[in-house]
Amino acid sequence: MQPYGIQSMLKDGYRHLSGLDEAVIKNIEACKELSTITRTSLGPNGMNKMVINHLDKLFVTNDAGTIVNELEIQHPAAKILVLAAKAQQEEIGDGANLTISFAGELLQNAGELIRAGLHPSDIITGYNKAITKTVEILEQLVESGSETMDVRNKDEVVFRMRAAVASKQFGQEEIICSLVADACIQVCPKNPTNFNVDNVRVAKLLGGGLHNSCIVRGMVLKSDAVGSIKRMEKAKVAVFAGGVDTTATETKGTVLIHSAEQLENYAKTEEAKVEELIKAVAESGAKVIVSGGSVGEMALHFCERYKIMVLKISSKFELRRFCRTAGAVAHLKLSRPSPDDLGYVDSIAVEEIGGVTVTIARNEQGGNSISTVVLRGSTDSILDDLERAVDDGVNTYKAMCRDSRIVPGAAATEIELTQRLKEYANAETGLHSHAILKYAESFQFVPQTLADNAGLDAMEIIASLYTGHGSGNTKLGIDLEEGACKDVSETKVWDLFATKLFALKYASDAACTVLHVDQIIMAKQAGGPRRDLAAAAGAGAEED
Repeated sequence: MQPYGIQSMLKDGYRHLSGLDEAVIKNIEACKELSTITRTSLGPNGMNKMVINHLDKLFVTNDAGTIVNELEIQHPAAKILVLAAKAQQEEIGDGANLTISFAGELLQNAGELIRAGLHPSDIITGYNKAITKTVEILEQLVESGSETMDVRNKDEVVFRMRAAVASKQFGQEEIICSLVADACIQVCPKNPTNFNVDNVRVAKLLGGGLHNSCIVRGMVLKSDAVGSIKRMEKAKVAVFAGGVDTTATETKGTVLIHSAEQLENYAKTEEAKVEELIKAVAESGAKVIVSGGSVGEMALHFCERYKIMVLKISSKFELRRFCRTAGAVAHLKLSRPSPDDLGYVDSIAVEEIGGVTVTIARNEQGGNSISTVVLRGSTDSILDDLERAVDDGVNTYKAMCRDSRIVPGAAATEIELTQRLKEYANAETGLHSHAILKYAESFQFVPQTLADNAGLDAMEIIASLYTGHGSGNTKLGIDLEEGACKDVSETKVWDLFATKLFALKYASDAACTVLHVDQIIMAKQAGGPRRDLAAAAGAGAEED
């Protein structure tokens, strides 16, 4: 049969979907399915997801950023939500789950409005007005006095970091926050806004438990020293990126040897050259040589003779970090380093932790540009999850260095936003006021999800929150341990203003982008027929 309409203009194999049912509703269904996956992982009692990626690597985590990355979402509309979560992860480093779940909730409510007869343009107008008003209300909810803070005060740092870490490791947040705060304060520059998250490293070592974890002012390398010298105190360090070995010439040549004596002299010349280079390094005052490439047998022999400790770091990124730790400048090839190029470490030693041989380079006084959190745990999955909690803590520290304002956590902010936005929606006229009302109702998913994940009666909790906020207590949130509503000043659950602001903004932008789409035109994939997008969007739409 001859194709007609837009199909007749497209190549064979292309698909065209348009209209509310085929494009808009199907896109909303796909995004709703994605947010359903992440929603149950929201909050301290969030459930873990077991994800096995295309390389058969197992992930057991409740971190939404990791989950959506490893799922490799193919649906184009759901991908927009994934991109919003990635943007949140890069900007703040926390709040990816809130971004996806809130966007999914907004789209679900938008679907109800579309079925009721509202046009997507009216919904987008309402949502845009609602997010503008939300930002205004959020600024009013900021805790007074939180605008300024001392980023080197451990108590203040832990106070702001607790909620972010507790959402990943509930019950262990005090230990992790203490470790992360110490590590971040050690490497915080004079201007805190220039804080670099790469300066706080994580070394995961199997065995022991979280209580065995510690902070090292310096670097922990998961490798042994080359040679027999395993320890050096107060040592100058020379770094050679190209390796410690006899350098091969760039041009090829032929050496004609007539006698055994000439052969012996030729070997001695090479030996003497290597000794001369190592002796020059030793005379410069260096007691430790760090090589970025191979370490030759002959070079190692002379290093041992001159009592020089040798380390090999294959990764160029690790080598750069080591240079930052020691304050050294890396040379390309083996040569006599100048005094300015030499680094310094208080101690460098090979130790065994839980059956793993590690080299620890400490720098207690000068050049504290790198700090390492040594994490201990019983399995790789636990260590990976602990690392994600540490990453969240470090990213939160970076965010608070830029903007230290805080808002009430434990769903207190969301309930207050719901109430104030409902008042704003009732004052508005026009069809978009319905969208603002639905936007306000979308915030209710946060207390409902927190209560559901903790096994509490969600309706009872939400009713108590509305009653408390109606009587003027804007800081009333959920205490998940006692299963009741409490003032967040008592429970000390505070969220960073920046985390909340960007998460809600990205979620709203993603939802509006999906609602803007009214036609989908798909090319046929090179590898074979394109997967039916309508089916991928969720066959649940037909069941509805």
